[in-house]
Amino acid sequence: MKILHLCLSCVYVDGYSYQENELVAQNVRDGHDVVVIASTETIGVDRQVVYVNPSEYLGTDNARVIRLPYRKIWPIKFRKKIRSYQGLYKQLVTEKPDLILFHGLCAWEILTVIKYKKNNSAVELLFDSHTDFTNSANSLVSRFFLHYLFYRSIVKLSIKHIKKVLCVSVSVMEFARDFYGIPEDKIEFFPLGGKIFDDAEYEVIRRKVRKELGVLDHDLVFIQTGKINSSKKIIESLISFSTIRDCKLNSHFFIVGHLFEDVKHKVQNFIAKDPRIKFLGWRDPTELRGLLAAADVYVQPGTQSATMQMSLCCRCLVVLDDVSSHVPFVTTNGWLVHTQEDLAFAFNCISKEAEEGLLGTRVCQSAKIAGDLLSYEKLAARLYQ
Repeated sequence: MKILHLCLSCVYVDGYSYQENELVAQNVRDGHDVVVIASTETIGVDRQVVYVNPSEYLGTDNARVIRLPYRKIWPIKFRKKIRSYQGLYKQLVTEKPDLILFHGLCAWEILTVIKYKKNNSAVELLFDSHTDFTNSANSLVSRFFLHYLFYRSIVKLSIKHIKKVLCVSVSVMEFARDFYGIPEDKIEFFPLGGKIFDDAEYEVIRRKVRKELGVLDHDLVFIQTGKINSSKKIIESLISFSTIRDCKLNSHFFIVGHLFEDVKHKVQNFIAKDPRIKFLGWRDPTELRGLLAAADVYVQPGTQSATMQMSLCCRCLVVLDDVSSHVPFVTTNGWLVHTQEDLAFAFNCISKEAEEGLLGTRVCQSAKIAGDLLSYEKLAARLYQ
C-alpha cells in the first residue's frame, strides 16, 4: 500500500519519537511504501524551531521525506497559521497514494487534499488531531478568528470526504465534536502510543540503567520529565516527595528534561537540601525510555505530556492530573490527583505499598493498558482497516 503522511499542520522532526515518527516507522516496518510530505519547519539542535530548505531525502524513519515551502502570497507572520504550501496538489498526483493520513485539522491545504480526493475517489482519507483547549484557541483572536472562522470552516467543508478523525485524547475528541462540529460517528480515540518492551528486554534495560544511576534493586524511583515550567507542578511534586521520610526503602526523585526559569531556582533549592533529588538534564528518546524503564513511578500532576504514554509502555505506575484525557490510562495502576493533598496522599500510598512489596500488580496493570491501547503495531494496523 502507498501511504502518504501529510505533516503540514504540525512539525515533522527527523530523529524524534513523536507520533508522526513512530507511525511512519511502523508503516515502513509493515512493508508499505511510505512518503512524508512536510513543511520546512522543524526543531534544531537547541530544541528551537528552525526552517530548512525545501528538499527531498530519506528520513530517519526510513521513509522518503519531501519538504514543501509556504506559499508567499501572505505576509510571513500569517503563513505559519494559514499553512498553504507550494506544489502540494502536483505532489499528490505524482505519488498516487492509496491512503492519506493528514496530521492535524488546522491548515488551508486540507482543501487541496479534498480536491484530490474528489478526483480520486478510491483514496482513503484519514485525519488525526491533537487540538484541544489546553494547547489551542486560548485567546479571543485565536479562538474566534483562527479556529472558529478559519480552521472550523475548512473542516466543515471537508468532513463528508473524510473517513475518520483520529483524536489522541478524550479532550481532543470533545474539542473536535463540540467546537469544530465534527459528527460523533466520524471521531475515533487514537492515543499517542509507545514502544513496548518484552519481559526480557525490560529486565535487562531496567537493571542496566538502575546500576548506572546507583539505584539498588529494591529502591523506589520517582521520575518527572519534559519541558518543565510551573504548569507541570514540579514544585508540588517535590514537596510531596519530601514528605516521604519514614520509608524503609531508599527513595529517589529524578528530573529529566529542561527547567524553565519560573521553576529553576526553586528546584535547585530542593536538590541542594535533599540528596535524593537529582536533575539529569535533557535526554534523547532512547535514553529517556531507559530511564522510564528504570523508574517505578511516573509523576505528571500538571499539564499533559506525551511522555505519559511512554511511561506506561515502560511499566511505570502513574500519578496524573485528574482530567478526562487521563481517565482511560488509570485504573489500579496509579492515582489521579487534583490538589496538593491528593498528590501527597498518592506519594505516601506508593511508599507504604513499596515497603510491603505490593506494587507488582499495579506494574502489571500498566503493562496491560499499554499493550491494549498504546502499541504502535496495533495503532498502525487500524490505519489499514
